[in-house]
Amino acid sequence: MSNQPPAPSAQPPSKPQALLLLGPTGSGKSPLGDYLAEHGWQGRRCFHFDFGHNLRKAAEHGFDNTFLTKDDVNYIHDMLLAGTLLENETFYIAAHLLDAFMSDSGAQEDDVIVMNGLPRHIGQAEEVDNLVDMQLVINLECSPETVMERIATNSGGDREGRVDDSKSRIVRKLEIFHERTVPLLDHYRHKNVRIYTFDVGVTTTPADIIGGDRGN
Repeated sequence: MSNQPPAPSAQPPSKPQALLLLGPTGSGKSPLGDYLAEHGWQGRRCFHFDFGHNLRKAAEHGFDNTFLTKDDVNYIHDMLLAGTLLENETFYIAAHLLDAFMSDSGAQEDDVIVMNGLPRHIGQAEEVDNLVDMQLVINLECSPETVMERIATNSGGDREGRVDDSKSRIVRKLEIFHERTVPLLDHYRHKNVRIYTFDVGVTTTPADIIGGDRGN
C-alpha cells in the first residue's frame, strides 16, 4: 500500500477540483504548493494558487488588473499591513484573483487547483465552495516555536523580501489562524472532505510531507 494520501477523484466535476493547504504562517504551504505544481499529485497536474502572493502582487501592481479599483488596492495594502483577513463583503477581490488565475493557468478538468491561503475562515469557505470542488485538505501542524524558527531561518526558502514577518505580526497571524482558520477542519469534515495531517518540524521539506501521512 502506498504511504501517500490518495489522489482526488478523477471523475469530471462541474467545478474545478481543488485541494487545500491548511497551516499557520511559516509552516511551509507555499513551498509545498510549488512542489505539487512541479511534480503533480499521483499523476495529476497541479496548479498552485498562492493567495497571499497574489494579494501582495495586487497591492504592488494593482492597476495591471483592470478588475481592481484604486480603493480595492488601498484596501489590500492596508489589510496586508494589519495582518487581517478578507471578509465576506470584500470576497469579490478573492474571487476575481482566483478566476484570473484559473483562466491564465490553462488548467483542464482532470487537473487540481492547489489552494494556498484561501479560504481562511468559514465565510470564505462557503464562498469558495461555490467556485471549486474541494477534494482534499492537507493540514500542516506546526507549533508556534517551530513557526518562529522556520521563519527566522527561512527553512522553506520562501520568506525573502517579506515585510510582514516581524515577531508581533507573526504572533497576530497565529492568533487569527487558531481563532478563525482552524475551524475550517470541522467545516470540511462535515462536508466529508478527506483531511490528512502532517507534523511539520523546523527542517521539514515538501518531499518529507508528501512522503508520509497520518489521516483524520
